[in-house]
Amino acid sequence: MIKKSNKYSYITGKQITDVDTGTRFYDFAGVRLPSVTTILAKTKNQEYLTRWKNKVGHDKAESIKNLSSKRGTAMHKFLEHHIAGTGYDDLTEIGCQAKPMAQKVIEMGLAPVSEIYGSEVMLHYPGLYAGSTDLVCMHNGLETIVDFKQSNRPKKEEWVDDYYLQIAAYAMAHDSYYGSEIRQGVIMICTPDLYYQEFRITDHSLRTWKHKFLKRLHQYNELIHDEKEIANIDTTQLLEEFENDKNN
Repeated sequence: MIKKSNKYSYITGKQITDVDTGTRFYDFAGVRLPSVTTILAKTKNQEYLTRWKNKVGHDKAESIKNLSSKRGTAMHKFLEHHIAGTGYDDLTEIGCQAKPMAQKVIEMGLAPVSEIYGSEVMLHYPGLYAGSTDLVCMHNGLETIVDFKQSNRPKKEEWVDDYYLQIAAYAMAHDSYYGSEIRQGVIMICTPDLYYQEFRITDHSLRTWKHKFLKRLHQYNELIHDEKEIANIDTTQLLEEFENDKNN
């Protein structure tokens, strides 16, 4: 059993999903914040996704997407219960696919984890954005944000940019609200045929991805400028701070 720590006293917001658009928001103390996934989806170049849908057909693409989502949810459920030390099983067809995937992540990915600070943690950067990360922990001696992913096939590193951006956003939010110093992000991926992959960003590379996320956040705020009020904190100021640190 991995050691649990109460180093951080996590607060919880309320997750809100717009029923018409499927867009996810979080409410923290009455302030509605866009989710990290919403920000990335709204500012993502959809050209590759559109080409893929046209190639396989929209119905088949939707079917693949839904199956992947269900399998990923099931895998996360197994991992969440393992980390919490509670019993859990899922004997459905999806559950039987997801269980060995979760076991592979436990065996390969969680081995370097010596201490757990929180699982399924809601995080927010006050006034800017919010989201949920799978695990905050001590991994190979570094305070780390971990995200678990399922994939239908092995990933090339150039395909995981949005995963890096997610990790960077969560790390920045954690540091801002809890006064921490998250130094590493780890993405743990498993395919249905139990091929395990891991992608890490640490220190300087993590900071680089934080800067990239801020650019996407700024782009998102520009997109919604005419629809709703931009966050109280000006992202331009944060971008300038990152640029100045980068040039020094």
